[in-house]
Amino acid sequence: MPFIPNTDADRVAMLAAIGAKSVEELFDDIPAARRFPKLGLPAGLSELEVLREVEAMAARNVAASSCAWFLGAGAYNHFIPALVPALASRGEFLTAYTPYQPEVSQGTLQAIFEYQSMACALLGVDAATASHYDGATALAEAVLMAYNAAPSRNGIMIPAALHPEYKEVINTYFEAFPDTIVEYEGEPAEAAQSIDAGTCCFVAAYPDFEGRIHDLSGVAAAVHEAGALFVVLADPVMLGLFKSPGELGADIVAAEGQALGNSMNFGGPFLGMLGATQKLVRKLPGRIVGQAADHDGRRGFVLTLSAREQHIRREKAVSNICSNQGLTMLQTTMYLEALGKHGLKAVAELCWNKAHYASGLIGKLPGFAVAPGTFFKEFVVKTPRPAEEMAGTLERRGIVPGLPLSRYYPARTHELLVCVTEMNTKDQIDLLAKSLAEVAT
Repeated sequence: MPFIPNTDADRVAMLAAIGAKSVEELFDDIPAARRFPKLGLPAGLSELEVLREVEAMAARNVAASSCAWFLGAGAYNHFIPALVPALASRGEFLTAYTPYQPEVSQGTLQAIFEYQSMACALLGVDAATASHYDGATALAEAVLMAYNAAPSRNGIMIPAALHPEYKEVINTYFEAFPDTIVEYEGEPAEAAQSIDAGTCCFVAAYPDFEGRIHDLSGVAAAVHEAGALFVVLADPVMLGLFKSPGELGADIVAAEGQALGNSMNFGGPFLGMLGATQKLVRKLPGRIVGQAADHDGRRGFVLTLSAREQHIRREKAVSNICSNQGLTMLQTTMYLEALGKHGLKAVAELCWNKAHYASGLIGKLPGFAVAPGTFFKEFVVKTPRPAEEMAGTLERRGIVPGLPLSRYYPARTHELLVCVTEMNTKDQIDLLAKSLAEVAT
C-alpha cells in the first residue's frame, strides 16, 4: 500500500484549518451514488504474477539484438559501450532536473558544456544548444530560426528526399505561418540556383532519407548569394568520416543524436542536435551553457546568452521549445568521450565498408538492383517481388531486411531501404543476401 505520511492528528489539524468536520465533508458536492462506482476491475495480482505477465508481453517484441537487423530509416542500431548506461543510470544523473540554479547544478551544467563543445566540433558550428526532442524537431527549429531571421522572406526549400516524418514536423510547425514550402528534386547544387528573393532558407540532407550523399560543395555560396540561409540535416556518425556541414558553409546544422550512445527505445526519447554560426547564436532555441570564473578565479558554469524568461515570456521567445533532453544528451557526451574522434571515425568506416559489402552482394542477385550514387549506411534496393511481402517472409525467419518504401510512398512497392551498421556481422550480411535470393520468386 502507498506510504502516506499524514497522521490522524495531522488530518484533524488540516480539517480544522479549512473548517471541515471530516474528510467525507470535502466531497459533499459529489452525489453519494457517484463517489465510489464499481469499476469491474479483475482481482489484484501479486508482484510475481505481474512480472510474469509483463515478461510474457515483452517477449512478443522483436529486439535488434535477437535477429539479423537491417532496419534504419531514422532509428539506428549502433554499438553502445557498457560504460554509457552504467554511468548515466547513476542517481545524480538519472534524477537531475533543469539546471536553473547554477550554484547547485554545476555537475549538470558542466556535462551540458562538454556536450555542446563536442557537438560544435562535430557539426562544425560556433555554438550548439542542449537540446531538443529529436532530429525532426531540431530541423524544424532550424527552419524556424531562418524564417525569423528574414521577416520579409517566407519561402522554404527542402529536399524531396527528406525523411517523410521530418517533412510532417516542419509542416506542422508552419501550419499557422504565411510560408511557402517547396520540395526540390535532384542535386542540391543545381536546386540552389533556383533560389529567389522570397526564399529564407535552403535545406540539404547529408545524407538524405535514402542514404545518398550529395556533393554540397558550392551550395552555401549560391544560397548566400541569393540572401538566404543554408540549413543542413546531418548524420553525426557520418561526420566522423566526412566534412562537417560547418566546413561546407552551413549557417545552421541539425542532427539526430540517437546513434551516438542512445538505444532505439521504440522510437524515443531521442536527441535533437542543433548548432549555428556566431551571428545566429542569439536566435538559437533551447539552452546554452557557458564557462565563467568567480571572483577567486575558480571555474564555473552558467546558462548564458538566453535567460529563462525568454522561454517563459512567450512574446519574447525565439521558440516555445526549451526542454533539455538531459539524459540522452548525457549519454551522447559519454559515448563521444569514450570513443574519441578516432573511435568515431572507426565506427563510420565500419558502417561504410559493411554497407558497401552488402550492396555489392545484393546488387549481384538476379532480379535485384541497388540504386546508383554514393551512399552511407543505407541504400535502396529494387526487388523483383513486392518488398513488403518479402520483408514479411524474412521477418518470420528472424531477419528484418529493411524498410519497404511503400510505407511512405505507396507507388514504390518494389523498393527496400536497407541499413547496415557496425553491428551487422559478415555472416548476417551473407544471410541477408542469401535469404533475399530465396524469397525472390
